[in-house]
Amino acid sequence: MLLEKVNSPEDIRKLSVDELYTLAKEIRNYIIDVVSKNGGHLAPSLGAVELAIALHYVFNTPEDILVWDVGHQAYAHKIITGRRDEFKELRKFNGISGFLSIEESEYDVFGAGHSSTSISAALGIREALDRKGKKDTKVVAIIGDGALTAGVAFEALNNAGDSDKDIIVVLNDNGMSISPNVGAISSFLSRKMTGRFMTSLRNEVKNFLRKIGTPGAIELVRKIEDSIKSLLAPSALFEAMGFVYVGLINGHRIEELIEVFENAKIQERPLLIHVVTKKGKGYPPAESDPEKFHGIGPFDVKTGEVIKSNKPRSYTSVFADTLIKLAREDEDIVAITAAMPTGTGLNKFKEVFPDRFFDVGIAEQHAVLFAAGMAIKGLKPVVAIYSTFLQRAFDQLIHDVAIQKLPVIFALDRAGIVGEDGPTHHGIFDLSYLRLIPNFTIAVPKDENELKNLLYSAFRWEKGPKAIRYPRGAGVGVEVTDDFVFIEEGKWEILSDGEHGVIFAAGYPVYPVLKVAERLRKDGIKIAVVNARFVKPLDSEMLRSFESEPFAITVEENSIIGGLGGAVAEFYSERSGPPVFRIGLNDCFPPVGSQSDLRRLAGLDEDGLYRRIKEIISGILAHG
Repeated sequence: MLLEKVNSPEDIRKLSVDELYTLAKEIRNYIIDVVSKNGGHLAPSLGAVELAIALHYVFNTPEDILVWDVGHQAYAHKIITGRRDEFKELRKFNGISGFLSIEESEYDVFGAGHSSTSISAALGIREALDRKGKKDTKVVAIIGDGALTAGVAFEALNNAGDSDKDIIVVLNDNGMSISPNVGAISSFLSRKMTGRFMTSLRNEVKNFLRKIGTPGAIELVRKIEDSIKSLLAPSALFEAMGFVYVGLINGHRIEELIEVFENAKIQERPLLIHVVTKKGKGYPPAESDPEKFHGIGPFDVKTGEVIKSNKPRSYTSVFADTLIKLAREDEDIVAITAAMPTGTGLNKFKEVFPDRFFDVGIAEQHAVLFAAGMAIKGLKPVVAIYSTFLQRAFDQLIHDVAIQKLPVIFALDRAGIVGEDGPTHHGIFDLSYLRLIPNFTIAVPKDENELKNLLYSAFRWEKGPKAIRYPRGAGVGVEVTDDFVFIEEGKWEILSDGEHGVIFAAGYPVYPVLKVAERLRKDGIKIAVVNARFVKPLDSEMLRSFESEPFAITVEENSIIGGLGGAVAEFYSERSGPPVFRIGLNDCFPPVGSQSDLRRLAGLDEDGLYRRIKEIISGILAHG
């Protein structure tokens, strides 16, 4: 196999074009095999195999810089750049990341887990290289898989085009079909207009016209060139931003990609190469259903069917079904997501209420503002966004929603430790960054049935923004009842009585803490357990009822800084309350690994919590 001989990009530069096609097929099969076992982002990476090969074939990486966007396009890139064997441990604990990581390889020049960052980073890298006298180094940003829908990408394009810097942007367009005839003509034109002959001719004409001083002649040549190209390629937007546009290029024809990239190397101004690829390329199930195979768990390669487990219903499913049920009774309820209809469960809502569902693309800032506009005129928007992605709309949460006390409900999926997607995706900061915003209510259900009731209740609380955050994956297995129970805003519940202290737990840790309390009773220690299901507002009445306890422990799956523990400590610091011991995630970014592995690593599984709580109690008893 050719793949076994590829240990670096230098190895593929020795291959013929025919051999590169063979290599692409082998890489595709390898990706399918690994992802079928480990799970991962299959369809996007299958579509970018030839693109990754051609980029490393033409550009002298790692001296030339490739900045990948939406890191899940880059599986082939990882395999080519010396991580072939490590790829078997993709997304596993102590294995390699499913995204780009500067700690993993010198070829991963800039980390990428969230989307739309590549052009800004590449422009910054270009500026730094120029200042250090490395003008011959090429800088290429590869953006795609919907990332161009985010505002920051257009901000970067605008700045890069205006800078007139030597930067290449490759737009990997996997959401657009291309007519063979138009594609062939456009591809031919683009390749020839950026070739050495056309580039040399264009420059010589410009130099000649400068010498003879003909007024407006150079601009006339530019307009004629632009007019010809605009007839055959969708270049107007990018040309208006200051880029030379090259497209449309078939992203699966390696010889075409090589020719275009070779021509691109001689350019010294902003260049955008529009490449069209097929998401899921080479694996029929992924080609026919790229959304399903965008991010997928282990599956059967022959059938494409996901390998099912006997786990309880997911929080995502309960959220979606509950929202549909509520929307049947209230036509003002609408749902918004930012390019994650399936991940948030809102694809089910869309099927029932297509005219009340809105996918705004990878544009979290716009999603929040869009919801604010709806709310101010009487609609009841529910914005479903992963916890980690809502960080991108922090200003809108404050400036546009909270200040105006708008009744927008935020459903924060993937809160806490998310598992295999790693540091960029763990939702471990939302309690902290939301708690500091005035007018916000933050609810944390202990199980899937409580999620249902909190969502029902949120529409009935006082005016203002609400956030309900819940974990990735399966619930704890409680029955999700058909009836709704109203939960008063800011009210906690006592789950277990005690006399030796109290534990306030929020969200996922509640059930492990209850089991710890049972184990402690066998040790002769009776400790109260409270479901602190609101991090804001706190249940001040209940907190005051525990002021005389010898100690209080808080447990949360959030950063130890600024979450539930910080809130309870602040409350008791202003009174003669008990000492507060906080258990949560340390001031760090948890690595890649399964949720169970990472919870064990953080001491948030049952055994870890038992040891930590027993240690705290032993320390208190030792000091009288």
